[in-house]
Amino acid sequence: METFLQTQAQHIWACDFLPVTDLFFRSLFAFFIVELKSRKVIHVGVTRSPTDAWTAQQLREATAYGVGPKYLIRDNDSKFGVTFARVAKTSGIEILKTPYHAPRANAICERFLGSVRRECLDHLLILHELQLSRVLQAYMAYFNHARPHQGLQQQIASTACHYSASCCPAQSNQGRAHLGRVIVQGNICICCTRSLG
Repeated sequence: METFLQTQAQHIWACDFLPVTDLFFRSLFAFFIVELKSRKVIHVGVTRSPTDAWTAQQLREATAYGVGPKYLIRDNDSKFGVTFARVAKTSGIEILKTPYHAPRANAICERFLGSVRRECLDHLLILHELQLSRVLQAYMAYFNHARPHQGLQQQIASTACHYSASCCPAQSNQGRAHLGRVIVQGNICICCTRSLG
């Protein structure tokens, strides 16, 4: 399996759910899709009741306009049902199910979920679904465009800066900002390593 993942990593996405408890002890579920080769987060969705239809819709949104992987790694959760499998098949995606009780089979996605919890959610009180969605969208932007990854030799998942040049100088005097904003250290935008001075 390891050799397969190394040779096909650019064609593989992995997905999983992260359970979150809000301030009122109600369950929320965040669904993530991660590209294995670049560690880029492709999609994030949040719901209180993840059904097969909802999960299938998340896959549809992630594979819009014919963009998608050859393979999708997922676990054996019941949230991935017949509708999810049908959407994957019509999108040309082959589903790879992980073995039971084998979290290392989806290690990159599991490690990402740990990063979300440690770097983001452990520091916040979540009140409702919309707030969690906004927080995770901001973290996804930070993770994709500013956070270095050990598995990529400290490279950033997406090397293109998605922020306009007019945003960068506004942040340059504030040191190091993060979570969805431009990351600036000194006079250099870390997103695109463009000099701002």
